[in-house]
Amino acid sequence: MPVTKVSNGGRADVAAPGTRTESGPTAEPAQRPGGKTSSSARSLLLTVLGEFVLPRRGEVWTGTLVDALGALGIEEKSARQALSRTAAEGLLESERHGRKVRWSLTRAGDRLLREGTERIYGFMRRPHVWDGRWLVLTAGVPETQRKLRHRLRTKLTWLGLGSPAPALWVIPDASKEPMVRDVVRELDLTDRAYAWTGPSAAIGDTAKLINAAWDLDDVEKRYLAFIERFEGLAVASGREAFVNQVLLIQEWRHFPFLDPDLPAELLDHGWPGPQAATVFHDLRNRWHRRAQAEWDRMDESAAARH
Repeated sequence: MPVTKVSNGGRADVAAPGTRTESGPTAEPAQRPGGKTSSSARSLLLTVLGEFVLPRRGEVWTGTLVDALGALGIEEKSARQALSRTAAEGLLESERHGRKVRWSLTRAGDRLLREGTERIYGFMRRPHVWDGRWLVLTAGVPETQRKLRHRLRTKLTWLGLGSPAPALWVIPDASKEPMVRDVVRELDLTDRAYAWTGPSAAIGDTAKLINAAWDLDDVEKRYLAFIERFEGLAVASGREAFVNQVLLIQEWRHFPFLDPDLPAELLDHGWPGPQAATVFHDLRNRWHRRAQAEWDRMDESAAARH
């Protein structure tokens, strides 16, 4: 069985969101990493909505969101712009209560966040046995239909498929067939697409195919940087727990888009994904209660304002 030629990328020099003491790394509250790792206000807002608002009937005060994003280093103006943009996209709707505004997730917003939550927390959660079958899809969308091409790429990438050549998509997981079929139907591409499943015919180099479909070297470096940044991180307050839990989720949520979660048979060395997943779930579980309590404190404070 051919295996991928993935280089053992070294750990990236990414500092943990805090300083190291003799007892280990300690988180710093209300401090965002700067430079290239900074995330947009809207991206952080979606993470906050999924982690703290969705479980609370999808309702939240403007003041709570502004305070929460402020703790993450987002200025009030940017926070309010992110709210407006998200509402304009049909994910949130508002209702005025005197001088205050309360936001609710729309049906589309609720569905988006639930699907994202399931994917983020279910990703690499359970080992899977590979039956040796692949799913291959051809779907031709002309360059002139860029918006449709982008939607197709986004949806197929979210399912873990990679594209080793134009109009060609592959994944070593035949169980994704129903989900791929749904995407093709949703985008009205049934008359332009064709898919089949089965084992490799042992023609060509599987390693080259995989390396053309996914940038595994980059994914591996990202995993190692994630582990370096968060492993062993401790928090000393509810505010630190809230901030670092959001940052933890914010970083982890990218991996389901990047990593196809290939079977071990197609990897030629120890893959850091499972270790990174353990770090993510352990820290999220450890910080969850204090982060949620900090959210409730911010929400009560916002509700009490006139």
